[in-house]
Amino acid sequence: MAARCLGRGVVRLLGGLRGVGARGLAAPRLWGSASAPAAPAGSYQERIALAASEPAAFWGLLARDVLVWDTPYHTVSDCDFRSGRIGWFLGGQLNVSVNCLDQHVRKSPESVALIWEQDEPGTEVRITYRELLETTCRLANTLKRHGVHRGDRVAIYMPVSPLAVAAMLACARIGAIHTVVFAGFSAGSLAARINDAKCKVVITFNQGLRGGRVVELKKIVDEAIKLCPTVQHVLVAHRTDNKVHMGDLDIPLEQEMAKEEPVCAPESMGSEDTLFLLYTSGSTGTPKGLVHTQAGYLLYAAVTHRFVFDYRPGDVFGCVADIGWITGHSYVVYGPLCNGATSVLFESTPVYPDAGRYWEMVQRLKINQFYGAPTAFRLLLKFEDSWVKKYDRSSLRTLGSVGEPINHEAWEWLHRVVGDSRCTLVDTWWQTETGGICISPRPSEEGAEILPCMAMRPLFGIVPVLMDEKGNVLKGGDVSGALCLSQAWPGMARTIFGDHQRFMDAYFKAYPGYYFTGDGAYRTEDGYYQITGRMDDVINISGHRLGTAEIEDAMADHPAVPETAVIGYPHDIKGEAAFAFIVLKDDAGDADVVVKELRSVVASKIAKYAVPDQVLVVKRLPKTRSGKVMRRLLRKIVTGGAQDLGDITTMEDPTVITEILSAYQEHKDKWGAAQ
Repeated sequence: MAARCLGRGVVRLLGGLRGVGARGLAAPRLWGSASAPAAPAGSYQERIALAASEPAAFWGLLARDVLVWDTPYHTVSDCDFRSGRIGWFLGGQLNVSVNCLDQHVRKSPESVALIWEQDEPGTEVRITYRELLETTCRLANTLKRHGVHRGDRVAIYMPVSPLAVAAMLACARIGAIHTVVFAGFSAGSLAARINDAKCKVVITFNQGLRGGRVVELKKIVDEAIKLCPTVQHVLVAHRTDNKVHMGDLDIPLEQEMAKEEPVCAPESMGSEDTLFLLYTSGSTGTPKGLVHTQAGYLLYAAVTHRFVFDYRPGDVFGCVADIGWITGHSYVVYGPLCNGATSVLFESTPVYPDAGRYWEMVQRLKINQFYGAPTAFRLLLKFEDSWVKKYDRSSLRTLGSVGEPINHEAWEWLHRVVGDSRCTLVDTWWQTETGGICISPRPSEEGAEILPCMAMRPLFGIVPVLMDEKGNVLKGGDVSGALCLSQAWPGMARTIFGDHQRFMDAYFKAYPGYYFTGDGAYRTEDGYYQITGRMDDVINISGHRLGTAEIEDAMADHPAVPETAVIGYPHDIKGEAAFAFIVLKDDAGDADVVVKELRSVVASKIAKYAVPDQVLVVKRLPKTRSGKVMRRLLRKIVTGGAQDLGDITTMEDPTVITEILSAYQEHKDKWGAAQ
C-alpha cells in the first residue's frame, strides 16, 4: 500500500529517515507563531464592521498573528480598483512553505499533515509534517539541480497525491512559481497552459488511477511538450509499477530525489511576489492565468479555513476537490497546512467502487469537516439513502458545498441524510479570482440561523454591493442585481499573467471602482445574499430578468429529477425563453407526467412567465471534469451552433454531446409537428 504513496522510491527513502528528526528546519522568524489565530477582539458584528471600515487594522493584526515572517511589512495595504492596483503587507518577507511546514515540524513533527485516500478502496497513507517537509526539501533541491530558479514557472500535471502537494510546496520553498494543471486536461490544453506560462519544467506521474481506471499521464505530457519549446526537463514519478517511455527530457523523479539532502534553505519572498498561476476559462475561450501572491493569499486561505469550517486543532479536514482547481489549492493544501491541520487527499470518485465511498471514508478516517460539490451530491441522490446510513458519520461537525449554487433537494439531503440534521451546513460562494471563500453562512454570531441554499453572510473584509443595469448601487433588501465587491481583500488575484489589461477589462471595466464577480445575486430583507447564477446565465423573458439557477432550483425540488440545466434561447415574442434539460431517476415513471408537474412547480414557485417553453429529458448533462455543467454547449445545440462547439477538452465525456444532439433532434421534430 505505502509503495504508491509519494512514489515508490520516495516512500523507501522516507523509511530510512525515521530518525532524522527536525534537522534542517528554517530558523525561527521575527513575527508569528504556530498558535491558533484569533480574529480581532469583539463580537462578530464588531469584527465585521472593523474589517469593512478599517481593513488595514483588521488584516494587519491577523497577519502578525497568523503568519511567520522573515521581515515585517511596513504597509498593510495599497489598493485602488480603478487603476487595478492591489498590494498587501508591502515590505514584508516570508516563505509559504515555512508557514505550512517548518513551524509545525518544530512544534509537533510527527503530527499527521496528509491522509491520502487512494483510489484503491479502503486504503489510506498518512504523511507526517516531518515527512512532508523532508520530501518537499528533496524535491526542491532536485528542481534547483535541474536549473529551476526563483521566478521560474513549473507545471504540475499530477492527480491528488502527497507528492503533488510536495511539488507545490517545493516550488514555494525556492521561489519558483507553480501552475497546477488538472490531470484530466488534454495534451492541447496542457500545452496551452505551459506555453502561456513559459514553464521550464513539468512534473508528472507515469500514470494516474481514478475510479479503477488507468490514466496515461506521461503519454499526454509527451504529446503536449512537442508543442512547448520552453520545457527543458520533465520529472516523472511513479504512481504505478508500469514502465513508460523515457525520452531525452525525462528524468526519473524518485531516483533524483534520493540523491538530495532532506534540507533546503527557504527563499525569503516578498509579500507580493507570485506564489502560483492558476488557469481558468475565459469568455473568449483563451484560458486566463490568474496570479496569486504570497502573504495575502496564504493569510486569507488560512483564516477562511479556520472560521468558515469551525476548524479546531486535531480535526481531520476532508475537502474532496482536486488540487488542479482553486478549491484544492486553498482548502486541501495551503489553508489547512498553514493551520497545522490534517488534510485529506481524495484520489478517487464518489461512486467507486460504490455510492458509499465518501461515507465509508468519513467513518474510517473520522473526518470532522466534509467539503464537496453540489454536482457530486446530486449524483449520489440517485442512490438509496442506505448507502449513507450504513456508515458512522458521527465525527462530522461541518458540511460544505462549493463550486455552484446548490439546489434545495441536494441541500436537504446533505443536511438531513448525511448530517443527520445536526451538522452545520455552509453553502460557500467564491471564485478562482477571489482566492478563498467570500460569502458563507459561517462565521456568524453564535447560533445564528442558516437558510437553505443561501451563502448568506459576507466574510470579514468582503463588502458586496448589487448593481442595476445602469451601474447604480441598489440599496436595501429584496433586490437583485450584479454582484460586485467594493473593497479589496488579501486573497484576491492580482492580475492575469502577462495581460493586466485583460484583467482590468474582465473585472473592473463594467463597474469602475468595483470588482465585478460576473455573478448575479439577490439580497433579502435581512441582508443575506443568495447567488442566482452567472450574469450570462440570466434570461430576459418578456422584460423579466431571471437567473437560470432559480428555475433549475425549482425543478430540482421534484423527487424524480436529480439534475437540471436551463438555458435561454431567442423567442419571437418574448425576446428570450427558457429551455430546460432534465435528467430523471430510473424509477421516475411517465416522463410526460413529470414534465407537466415540473411546469406546475416552476409556475407556483417563481411565476408563470418562468415556466420553460421547452423541456427535454436527457440521460446525462455535459460536464467538465470538475463537475460543472457546460451550459454554453447546451445553448449552442439549441441555437443551431452545434457545428462549432468550441473548446471541449475540459469535458468529462464528449459522447454525451452525441446523445443530447440525438434527443434534441427527435424533440425538435416532435415540437415542430405540434406547432
